Amino acid sequence: MAEEFDPSRFTVIDHPLVQHKLHILRDKSTGTKQFRELVTELAIFEGYEAMRDFPLEDVEVETPLETTTCKRVSGKTVAIIPILRAGLGMVDGILQLVPSAKVGHVGMYRDEVTHEPHQYYCKFPEDIQSRTCLVVDPMLATGGSLTAAIQFLREAGVRDIRCLTLVSAPEGVRTVLDFDPDVRLYTCSLDRCLNERAYILPGLGDAGDRIYGTK
Repeated sequence: MAEEFDPSRFTVIDHPLVQHKLHILRDKSTGTKQFRELVTELAIFEGYEAMRDFPLEDVEVETPLETTTCKRVSGKTVAIIPILRAGLGMVDGILQLVPSAKVGHVGMYRDEVTHEPHQYYCKFPEDIQSRTCLVVDPMLATGGSLTAAIQFLREAGVRDIRCLTLVSAPEGVRTVLDFDPDVRLYTCSLDRCLNERAYILPGLGDAGDRIYGTK
């Protein structure tokens, strides 16, 4: 099914360890502590893929034995934008990769009847327009929250937006990719579909509730 989406903009991370961790994440018997740890670990795997094309430049380094030429990331600054509240669970994983990243926040809640997102909070770093923005949210269902976050970032002048999710419904993937022709999307699994309540099947339940133990 992933073949129907543009591979230059949509990536399913199918590493064996990702798939192994994902099966534990889906299991309804997995407790809050382990669930939270797995979300962080999967965010690290996704972060590697989402930043794979960052350019490098040469830099001289003094090792204990001699001077040598090494590589470092060139001219890329990162901002992590979690969609509250579940997206917060992925932030620490990305920060382990890029400790200097700044963090903005977009607060959304979903109307249980219309399934439409409603914003209640939005705050970005002052220099957001010069940063590569990694928008993180474990679940991509209808795509409403993610497209709203993308719109806020575009209005703030952000040019490079990359979205990281753990499980995605085809309906949401299509919505996001159609909404913005330049955004890139990464996920650990393209699930089957949405049900009549706009929950992902087979999914993993409510990620926010499972991360924070609120249900």
